[in-house]
Amino acid sequence: MLPLGTPFRDQRASTERYFPFDLSDKTDLPKRPALQLTTAVDLKDIKAIIDLMKENDLAVFEMEKNGLKIKLEKGVGASTGPTIAAPTAPQAAVAPAAPVAEPPSAPLKEIVSPMVGTFYRAAAPDGAPFVDVGAQVTEDTVVCIIEAMKVMNEIKAETTGVIAEVGVENGKPVQFGQVLFRVR
Repeated sequence: MLPLGTPFRDQRASTERYFPFDLSDKTDLPKRPALQLTTAVDLKDIKAIIDLMKENDLAVFEMEKNGLKIKLEKGVGASTGPTIAAPTAPQAAVAPAAPVAEPPSAPLKEIVSPMVGTFYRAAAPDGAPFVDVGAQVTEDTVVCIIEAMKVMNEIKAETTGVIAEVGVENGKPVQFGQVLFRVR
């Protein structure tokens, strides 16, 4: 360390400069306290998350913070309630997913949301929906609009078939990967 007022040679310049600060006593910086991971989750926090899921019509909620992973899924029929995975445990499901009732004759293909936003079935509030149950769709058929950050994004079917089910109510928020339509 150079004492205050000591000239030194700058490697980039051909002139001498003076170091204006005396930092000799500033070399030992205080240590940060170690990060404490808390694994306890209050029941009121879980209830608040469940209320949030109900208000926004969400089927799945997943969160990871400080090594604690929580996954809540809305199931059909009897379920065993949510569980919480410890930070050291491998990925564990919080609630088992309820089996989806599908006709055994033909598996249904799903059209899923490519983004988070608001789902609209029609181009205008009083307009006809892009597709209804029973409508024939091709890969280029626009099936809905998802509004994200004031931008209207047309969502295409990207599959061929007949619409068997509409999975979301018009004007409701959707999550990335949420099923919008099922196609036969």
